[in-house]
Amino acid sequence: MKITDWAMIFVLIASPYLWVLHLHTGDLREAHRLQLRYTSALRTAVQDAAHALNLNELQYYETGYGSAKFMRTDKEEALSAFIETLSIHLGIENDPIAQRAMLAYIPVIAVIEYDGFSIYAVHESKEAGTGESDLSHRWRPKKPYVYTDQSGNSIAFTLDNRVTAYESRSGGWLRGRQSELSLATAIPLLQDAEAFEQVRRATIVRTIEENIAGYMNRHNEYAARIGVNYLFTLPALSQEDWTNTLNDIGVIVFVQGIPVGDRYYNNYAFGGGRLVQSKLLVGGIDETTGLHYVFREGCPPRYRIEQVFTNRRDAAAKGYFENTCR
Repeated sequence: MKITDWAMIFVLIASPYLWVLHLHTGDLREAHRLQLRYTSALRTAVQDAAHALNLNELQYYETGYGSAKFMRTDKEEALSAFIETLSIHLGIENDPIAQRAMLAYIPVIAVIEYDGFSIYAVHESKEAGTGESDLSHRWRPKKPYVYTDQSGNSIAFTLDNRVTAYESRSGGWLRGRQSELSLATAIPLLQDAEAFEQVRRATIVRTIEENIAGYMNRHNEYAARIGVNYLFTLPALSQEDWTNTLNDIGVIVFVQGIPVGDRYYNNYAFGGGRLVQSKLLVGGIDETTGLHYVFREGCPPRYRIEQVFTNRRDAAAKGYFENTCR
C-alpha cells in the first residue's frame, strides 16, 4: 500500500479519538474557568462576611472585655453579607429559589468567636402538630472551647490566655488569665504556660473540627432529600488557616459538590473579622536643624508637628525623613 493509503487509514482510525480529546479539552477549559469564578466569588463573599462581623450597632459592644481579641460578632449581618455577595457574583441576586439551591452546596458556615464558635447549618426539627421532621438551615447555639482533665477539672478557653475554670476539688469557679490563676488554683494545666498553650490550641481545633464534621454528616441527609448526589466530608484545613483561626475571630465557609464538567468543585475560605487600624504618620520639623521628619503617632514629641500622613510614600514626596521613637 502507498503511504497516502496508510495516512488515510490512520486519519480514519484516529479521528474519533481526536474528536473526543478535543471535546474533553473544551470541558476541562470550561471547568477551569468555572473553578476560578467560584473561588473568586467565595473568597470575596467570605471577606465581606468577616467585615460584617464587626458592624456593631452600639459602641458598648466594641472591643473590650479586658482583651484586645474580644469583639461582639454580628452573625446575622455576616450571613446576610455572605449570601448577598456570593449571589451577586453568581448572577442569582434576584432569584430566591436559586439562592436556596445554592445553600445545598454550602454544608457549614462557622463563625469563630472569642470564647466559642457558632455554626450555620442544616438542623432537624419536629413540626408542631404533625410530628414530621423538617431539615432547614439555621444558627446553632454557640459552643465554648472546653477541656476536661482526668481529675474532673474543666477549663473553658478563649482566643487568648483568659479562661473560666472549674476546680473539682473545691467546687469553685475561677476567671482570669492563666498566669494569674496559676497562683490561685491547683489545676495542673494552669501551672504550665507552655502546656496550657498547646492544649488550648489543640482543644479549639478539635472542638471546631468535630462539630463541623458532625453537621456535614447531617447535611448529607438533607442533600439526598433534595436530589444532590454528593458525599459531603470535612477537608483537611491547612496549618496556616488554623493559625489564623486561633489568632482572631473570623468566618470559615465550606463549599462542596458543585458540578464543573465531569468533576466537582470543593473549596473552603477563611476570613478574619478584625479591623486593624494602624497608627498615623506624623510629620514634624526639628527647629534646631530645620529638617523635616515623619514618625508614628504616639511617639514622644520631639519636633514641632506640621501635618499628618497615611503612608511613608506621601511623607517622602513632601521631603520628610523617617524617624523612629528611639
